[in-house]
Amino acid sequence: MTGGDGRPGPRHFLDLRGIDPDRARALLDRAATLKSGRVEPGWTPPLLGRNLGLVFEKPSLRTRVSFEAAFARLGGSSIFLRGKDVGMGVRESVADFARVISQYVDALAVRTFAHSMLEELAEYAAIPVVNALSDDAHPCQAMADMLTLRELKPDLAGIKLAFVGDGNNVAMSLAEAAALLDVDFVLACPEGYEYPETFTAAFAARFPDVPLQVVHDAREAAEGSDAVYADVWASMGQEHEADQRREIFAPFQVDEDLMDLARPDAVFLHCLPAHRGEEVTSGVLDGPRSRVFQQAANRMYFQMALLEWLVQDRTAEDRLRY
Repeated sequence: MTGGDGRPGPRHFLDLRGIDPDRARALLDRAATLKSGRVEPGWTPPLLGRNLGLVFEKPSLRTRVSFEAAFARLGGSSIFLRGKDVGMGVRESVADFARVISQYVDALAVRTFAHSMLEELAEYAAIPVVNALSDDAHPCQAMADMLTLRELKPDLAGIKLAFVGDGNNVAMSLAEAAALLDVDFVLACPEGYEYPETFTAAFAARFPDVPLQVVHDAREAAEGSDAVYADVWASMGQEHEADQRREIFAPFQVDEDLMDLARPDAVFLHCLPAHRGEEVTSGVLDGPRSRVFQQAANRMYFQMALLEWLVQDRTAEDRLRY
């Protein structure tokens, strides 16, 4: 990784293209250790005195609190900034913002729309940049979901995860995480709501031996699955499509009958917030198969492992880059 001036730069976590299967498993292992509390003897919070900047252009509950709590548990503190107050690319260029914020904080988590903004930030920042959600990827969510699945089924290889929704940022990151960890992943969506072509091409180039499975029947996807995953039908920024999507996605609601097609011990996952009565029934969301709150908790533990890896090993030279 290099910065905008060509010098070696810090590690970033913009999507899952930057890590390999060994690193993915190592991060999950570390997250599990941190969650268990069984860390090495004499362990002290490794990020004492460090600061995390949070720049959010979209509202959030889980993402903001899980990042702030994760960094605090590692000994650091956080500074939250709303995107409209920062005005990246409006009040000043993204490059200038990156150079300035790099001198104040030790890592930056950004929740935004355009993935290209994250890439530009990473190009010029002297600190790690973490994707807390963009239109193209939600890598922290996907890895926390894999942590949840691994808690339920320790050997991930070969288990089947069915995502019922559209080929959105969550689905794209889940497909990549699944490929890294040998999970059998299938997307069930209405025709016309598949993955973007750019993602399909990039996935095929990186994982030539992994089929990117897409079906247009939720029942076909759910049958024999170990986990069924749902997401809202209209994500942030798509509110104007909500009525149309409710009609189109109606056959893709996850209800008790759909869950009965999955394996007897199958679980239900959702990245939340959920729209009860739309993409999932309350009976499934609140039922014995639901693991959505365990899933939400794991956001914090995965992000602890990630931030420890990204920030702890930075050198003094990195920190004094500008």
